Amino acid sequence: MGVTKSEIFTDYQNKLALAARVLGHPARIAILQHLFKTDSCVCGDLVGVIGLAQPTISQHLKELKNLGIIKGNIDGTRVCYCIDTQKWEELKELFAGFLNQTASDKSCC
Repeated sequence: MGVTKSEIFTDYQNKLALAARVLGHPARIAILQHLFKTDSCVCGDLVGVIGLAQPTISQHLKELKNLGIIKGNIDGTRVCYCIDTQKWEELKELFAGFLNQTASDKSCC
């Protein structure tokens, strides 16, 4: 398998691809949906809600946190997570810039 040459792509293309990769797992989508639905910090109840093992949930949370769309606060022995609203708005703008493109109506195939 070849190495991705990310330096030949624009910063925008790399950011969009990274965000798409992180959001490309249904468990991460389920985690985000739960955080939005709860509308507060979530501390430790994700295993029961999502139905995956704690180490798996932790790995998905790490990916979301590395992207910056969730933030975690230490509460005793637990870490509580919530949506980083500023980063979420930036992500929405990033995808909107790509998804709002319009293809021409002329037939290509």
